[in-house]
Amino acid sequence: MSTLKYCEVTLRCPLNSSILLYSYPEESDFSSLLATGVVVVAPLKGGRTRAVVLRAGLSKDDFPESEFEIKDLFGLDPTNFVISTTELEIYQWISRYYHYDLGFLIFETIPSAMERPRKLKFSQGKGQPLPHPLSWAQSNVVNTIEKKLTLGHSKWLIHGVTGSGKTYIYLELIKTTLAQGFSVLFLLPEINLTPQFIETFVQYTNVPIYSYNSSISESDRFGLWRLLQEDETPKLIIGVRSSVFLPVKKLGLIILDEEHDQSFKQEDRCPYSARDVALKKGSILNIPVIMGSATPSIEVLHKFLTDKAFLPNYFRLNERVSGAALPQISIIDSKTNKTNEFDSTIWPFNKNSIDKISSALEKNEQVLVFMNSLGYATFFQCRSCGHQFSCPNCSVNLKFFREKNHLSCQFCDYKEPPPQVCPHCQNMNILQKGFGTEKLQAVLQTFFPQKVVSRFDRDEITTMKKLTTILNRFHHGEVDILVGTQMLSKGHNFRRVNLVVILGIDSQLNFPDFRSNERVFQLLTQVSGRAGRYGTEGEVLVQSLAPDNRIFSHVQRASFDDFFKDELKVRELCKCAPFFRMAAIYLSAPSKANIQTQSTLLINFLKTLQTRHFRSVEILGPRPAFIEKKINKFTWTTLLRSQNFSELHGMLSTLKNNIALLKIVSIKIDVDPYNVY
Repeated sequence: MSTLKYCEVTLRCPLNSSILLYSYPEESDFSSLLATGVVVVAPLKGGRTRAVVLRAGLSKDDFPESEFEIKDLFGLDPTNFVISTTELEIYQWISRYYHYDLGFLIFETIPSAMERPRKLKFSQGKGQPLPHPLSWAQSNVVNTIEKKLTLGHSKWLIHGVTGSGKTYIYLELIKTTLAQGFSVLFLLPEINLTPQFIETFVQYTNVPIYSYNSSISESDRFGLWRLLQEDETPKLIIGVRSSVFLPVKKLGLIILDEEHDQSFKQEDRCPYSARDVALKKGSILNIPVIMGSATPSIEVLHKFLTDKAFLPNYFRLNERVSGAALPQISIIDSKTNKTNEFDSTIWPFNKNSIDKISSALEKNEQVLVFMNSLGYATFFQCRSCGHQFSCPNCSVNLKFFREKNHLSCQFCDYKEPPPQVCPHCQNMNILQKGFGTEKLQAVLQTFFPQKVVSRFDRDEITTMKKLTTILNRFHHGEVDILVGTQMLSKGHNFRRVNLVVILGIDSQLNFPDFRSNERVFQLLTQVSGRAGRYGTEGEVLVQSLAPDNRIFSHVQRASFDDFFKDELKVRELCKCAPFFRMAAIYLSAPSKANIQTQSTLLINFLKTLQTRHFRSVEILGPRPAFIEKKINKFTWTTLLRSQNFSELHGMLSTLKNNIALLKIVSIKIDVDPYNVY
């Protein structure tokens, strides 16, 4: 008679918990192979699903009587995939910290099962010496950190102006780590920076370099995971946010470039911060983590400046290594008045901006134009009755894309052709309002017909090949003006760019979020940093309807310190990070009545918890989300904040354990939210 053993597994399960029990015969051929982290195949709702073993070899005495039938495990996953105990510890921490189901988290991040992956591609480093010696400031950073590279976990912040040579500091520390026999994980905020860094690292390191981002195939994802789990030889992995989950064997160093960037925060599924996960991973693996930015996040900088343990690990680089000065920044008043008459032929550009662009082109220079919005027009409106053309599935107006000749929604797949007449009053005079990158490209191409004007945005750059092509064309001088979104704002080194023009910043300044000032300051500083990086005096023009805003004076003077002090005062007054910890709770439902009912149940439950157990937690809301309806679902927001982080987590944990009782259908918890929508 066979003896039944039991194992606890975690899996993608639509029940209240993603942790379930399964049985298996002790005499089975896979029994001896079952251990923590092993991926198995289990029955679920009449089908088969992958699961990860948390505990194996259990007997009936090891767990309470189950109210459900305990089913038999099918066996091992055919790929023999295993998650190490260290990686599982990281997953479990993320699950607890962000109050997200462990099974969903794991299977949303590991690659799909593939028994025969393709041969893995990589770039082999050439190992050439650096083109020039480091400056004294760079050398000081390298020498200080090098002494601690093998002494366990440490956190470092390199706060250097754009062009201060942070990349070469990273390079020296990467080379030292590789020479010691360890691998390095280099995290970037966005995929568009990958080609540039790979080119640099190929030149100056001598190990295999692997890229990990959304453009690589599922086969390559699986192959890289398998390689990293088995191969201990030193290598460099360059990747975006999700690379933080890669199981790198003998990992010796993690570097996050542009640590402040919001792209490191995932908004959908598990809303984790790759920066915070990287710091935790460094702690668990007992290795250093280096963060770098020209505009560090308020929370990180505040921690380094106020904690005596962190202050010695903070480095400030105030000068560009090329000796070039920071660009001169001019704020152009875009309001129409007697001295600035409206010119429809160049709108939304100001005449001053067009003149400056013309002057730069005459000197055979290239120009960057920044606008953080896609499309040709923000929305259409009838001149007669005021009707606006909105999405039937979302509470937003439709954007007009002239090249594709349709109105489309930024959240769902809804599209419709441009209207000939107003559907309400039959008026034929339809007004186009607002502008995006496509409009700017069209205006510039009309005004400079002999020049090549290209776009660099998500609408135009849809593949890694297109990304690489447009960057190469710009570097080789085949494009005169590059119009782009935030994809242009960081990391890029353009030798012939000495003029940057920025439009549309007002909408971000007026965004109703406590981080709006920080985002605008970071964005303006980063975009401005693309100008004059190679010794020639750079210039930045910022068009605004509110030129007297205090943010602009901080940016013009490149005064991060003044901005930081001002922003801390505001944050303290409004009880926001870094002085208070926050969590946002989003409820979604298909009808407005339903979401109102569920939000009332939620708020009553939270207030009861607050009164009885968590008095330090302040509850704000509920309220409709900034965009209340998306893809036919209504969302309402409740915000929690407290200076007592354990009480905040206690309330969230209690809520998570009682979701079934509250009969809440769709809930999302976002700890340390970057955006509160």
